[in-house]
Amino acid sequence: MLQTLVEDIRAVRRNDPAAHAWVEILLCHTPLHAILLHRVAHWLYARLHVRLLARLVSVANRFWTGVEIHPGARIGKGFFLDHGAGVVIGETAVVGDFCVMFHNVTLGGTGKYHGQRHPIVGHHVFIGTNTVLLGPIRVGDRARIGANAFVINHDIPPDSTVVGTPARIVKLNGRRVDGELPRTVPPPEAVPVELEV
Repeated sequence: MLQTLVEDIRAVRRNDPAAHAWVEILLCHTPLHAILLHRVAHWLYARLHVRLLARLVSVANRFWTGVEIHPGARIGKGFFLDHGAGVVIGETAVVGDFCVMFHNVTLGGTGKYHGQRHPIVGHHVFIGTNTVLLGPIRVGDRARIGANAFVINHDIPPDSTVVGTPARIVKLNGRRVDGELPRTVPPPEAVPVELEV
């Protein structure tokens, strides 16, 4: 866990030109505080199974930083939040290593699944401001998602750039394209909700 925390701090230096000194980062970088508090909440939730205390840490995190990350969400090392305010990450979301996420991003569910119901984001993914990713979708490694993109129940291929509402692929493997996103095939853990009539 210590190595993960060190990578989170390094991610701030790597990605934020306004972060001038290590002491400033540790004391004043609120998005880093959000990540560090999430690491504590996740440890309590997933390792010690002290879920109420984990949720209380999560609530304090949201109050302090404006970032709402469920303690069950799994976030890889070197995660960087820029500004962070308004970020919402759901319980079953997975975020890979060395990802960058701007403010007002939602990794949420659609209400149509139990089990795995939030996005699974690969490694080295960039997610722009006001992006909404909903459902048990998969975001491939090194994908770039432009600001204000909206993606529901569609996967994002690796090495692609997507923009718009609804989002479309504008770059794939370094070449300009104009393509639609593939429909999500939910993982086996994503069980559809049965509606009562």
